[in-house]
Amino acid sequence: MVDVAANYLRVLARINSAAAKCGRKAEDIKLLGASKSQSIDAIEAAIAAGVKLIGENYVQEAKEKKDRIAESAEWHMIGHLQRNKAKAAIELFDILETLDNPALARELDKEASKRGKKVRVFIEVNLGNEESKSGIAKNQLVSLVEEVASLSNMRVEGLMTVPPFRENLEEVRPFFRELTDLRERLNELRLPNIDIRELSMGMTHDYTVAIEEGATIVRVGTALFGPRSQ
Repeated sequence: MVDVAANYLRVLARINSAAAKCGRKAEDIKLLGASKSQSIDAIEAAIAAGVKLIGENYVQEAKEKKDRIAESAEWHMIGHLQRNKAKAAIELFDILETLDNPALARELDKEASKRGKKVRVFIEVNLGNEESKSGIAKNQLVSLVEEVASLSNMRVEGLMTVPPFRENLEEVRPFFRELTDLRERLNELRLPNIDIRELSMGMTHDYTVAIEEGATIVRVGTALFGPRSQ
């Protein structure tokens, strides 16, 4: 049986250490529990330990879990989101971290309009140009941001990336640094509905380096929950 509470304290200690190393405040960095394929008990243990953000990859799995979990948490969509799941995603999640194309943006805006609400989104950027991963290409990012700025029912609050896996963490550092730079450049455009404060980057393998390069949210699964059950 994995001791999620003990794992949480270990992850928190590493977050604190990484923040201190680069002169940041640890409280400015949020831990998101990446709970794909994890049990209800494990997620409840994480929330009880102090995890305030829960991230799920699939709409249906998230719905089944959220319906059974009474504890309060902020739910994030961190998996690829298809247009036909836009309606369900808006109803389930507090933040959608994986907006990556104009058609999805328009669909989310339409569904949000029906509900009289604003959808909070992060834009996922594929900085490694990996065909196996979702996310918008860097050279298309500004046009997507401009598209979202013209929509009245969405707000871009962050950027998200999943960089290429590298054993040597120094080889992944430039991707995190680049996302930080992109945030500054996009905010300088001063577009409506665009206020990019969050940088969701870094997972179990590399989250300490992500923190050193400006991450405000780290998405940790294995180090918190142990290996996935499937």
